[in-house]
Amino acid sequence: MERDADAIEEMDRPDCDPRLLERTYTQFPLVNRFVSGWRGVYTSLIRPALPRDRRATLLDIGCGGGDITINLARWAAKDGFDIRVLGIDPDERAYRFATRAADKTGLGRDRLSFRPAFSSELVAEGAKFDVVVSNHILHHLSPPQLAGLFSDTESLTGSLAIHSDIRRSRSALFWFGAATLPLAQSSFIRRDGLTSIRRSYTADELARLVPAGWQVQQGGLYRNLALFQPEVPGNA
Repeated sequence: MERDADAIEEMDRPDCDPRLLERTYTQFPLVNRFVSGWRGVYTSLIRPALPRDRRATLLDIGCGGGDITINLARWAAKDGFDIRVLGIDPDERAYRFATRAADKTGLGRDRLSFRPAFSSELVAEGAKFDVVVSNHILHHLSPPQLAGLFSDTESLTGSLAIHSDIRRSRSALFWFGAATLPLAQSSFIRRDGLTSIRRSYTADELARLVPAGWQVQQGGLYRNLALFQPEVPGNA
């Protein structure tokens, strides 16, 4: 199954149907609960990397509607961390939806906030975060954009970076298509999800694209994790 690098997702179109886009953002929490695997990633990788002796910081790049960003903030707060979580996305439509969703959580904007921005803007500001994550953005990017994301991530990361994405396979295409058939007419979830699978990388393909110092692991069924841990001076 060859990668379809030229396919375009409906959500990426600036003139897509705004009602379907809103419904897509609304349905993401349900779909991601079953397919994203972030709860396990949080407990096994993110939680051990967060400091307890000071305020922890986490950045979600390309956060979309913000459901994963919100969950990470909730889980960390429940585990007793003093944490500030920021989600960024250059799409103003995603930013507006995520901000409304965050305001309903009661976490407060000092602990959970969103911003319409590119990662390069935060690099230019000299920002730094303990943990940097993304979900389903690697397959959206051209080779120069992908290289830029990895470079920005290295600059922004203090302890751990995790870019999670779909792992392409025929079985992923089949099972996702079957499971999301009831959503076919109500949002972009099914059609864009199938496009995402066709655009995504196998583990070997992604391993050839990440820079030196990065690792690619399979994160359960149909998922790749690109991981980066900066060397700490004195411990190299």
